[in-house]
Amino acid sequence: MNLGMSDRVRPLVAAVRDFIDERIIPAERTFRAEINDGKRFELSDKQRQILDDLKSAARKQGLWNFWLTEPEAGGGAGLSTVEYAWLAEEMGRSQLAAEVFNCNAPDTGNMEVLLRYGSDQQKARWLQPLLEGQIRSAFAMTEPGVASSDASNISTTGIERDGSWVINGEKTYITGAGDPRCAVMIVMALTDPDGPKRQRHSQILVPTDTPGVEIVRPMEVFGTDDAPSGHMHLRFSDATVPLDHVIAGRGRGFEISQGRLGPGRVHHCMRAIGLAEKALDLMCRRGLERTAFRKPIAWLGGNPERIARARIDIDMARLLTLRTAWEIDNNGLDVARVWISKIKANVPAVVTRVIDDAIQLHGAAGLSQDTELATMYMAARALRIVDGPDEVHAMVVARDTLNPYR
Repeated sequence: MNLGMSDRVRPLVAAVRDFIDERIIPAERTFRAEINDGKRFELSDKQRQILDDLKSAARKQGLWNFWLTEPEAGGGAGLSTVEYAWLAEEMGRSQLAAEVFNCNAPDTGNMEVLLRYGSDQQKARWLQPLLEGQIRSAFAMTEPGVASSDASNISTTGIERDGSWVINGEKTYITGAGDPRCAVMIVMALTDPDGPKRQRHSQILVPTDTPGVEIVRPMEVFGTDDAPSGHMHLRFSDATVPLDHVIAGRGRGFEISQGRLGPGRVHHCMRAIGLAEKALDLMCRRGLERTAFRKPIAWLGGNPERIARARIDIDMARLLTLRTAWEIDNNGLDVARVWISKIKANVPAVVTRVIDDAIQLHGAAGLSQDTELATMYMAARALRIVDGPDEVHAMVVARDTLNPYR
């Protein structure tokens, strides 16, 4: 079992690291400063230019669609999940990097769904523009009125009527749905309420300009709206799309979700590990640059233990995630599912703790806009809920552990 960088991916990791350090990170401050107070989810002309220039440069260097395991499908490098994981860690150090390389959630998950399950017509209309980075997309599953951690609770209805799907319901925390570049959503809808539990739901493509699709409000995370991407509360009121907008067929929503979320959770976790490495770097620099009581603060109080624990926990989390990626590559998603739950229950908690310790070592500055730590903490803490809360994944791991004893 080889979890290290392959000869194929090593130069790509170096190229991505250099591109992030030399091109993306220097542009991020300008990009953030351009967030418009009046139209917070619309990119300014300068922001569009920054992204367009970065994406164009990345494509010219072949740094594009790394997540694709099938290079003929859209310019990907044909990397394994393990190989891509190393790249995802690098992207985690920057807020813009994943989008610049066309490896940004939820687009990658949606592209995987269309690639695996979409019809030729759906691929031509939606997948190709997404592969080219011409449009953005959203995934509408979570709902405000039910416990969405149990996906069988999803209650937004898709009713077949006069050759169309008529969709009614509300969704919340739908990432990117307020971005004018978001052209299509994949909506999880209850289409067969009396069917078998795992065959009651379907995934339906809904263009964002469909009449009856309404943005109710942007949702805040820790008191911020996370502009310009954002997370929207949506309402569907008789939103009507053709029957051929269902993906793979009626009643296959759960099946598609499992295929979509597996690799995506590895991507999330490896990007989070990149975030933790950034926090540890900031912690070490601050600890050695500042002195108190005639000592560098890295050596005061509990700080040596914080730094050591961060180093150990990050390395363990990385190895667990790479092992999970190896299971996907070699044994498939069904076997890897328990491993996916292991990393999803472990990595966000580890990363949150590392960032929290970095904040503590920075003192009040760690809470302020003068470092990125507060924003980083918000992202890591949210990941303990995104794509299934810790408790759901712990339950999967516990069930697998207890099975031999039954």
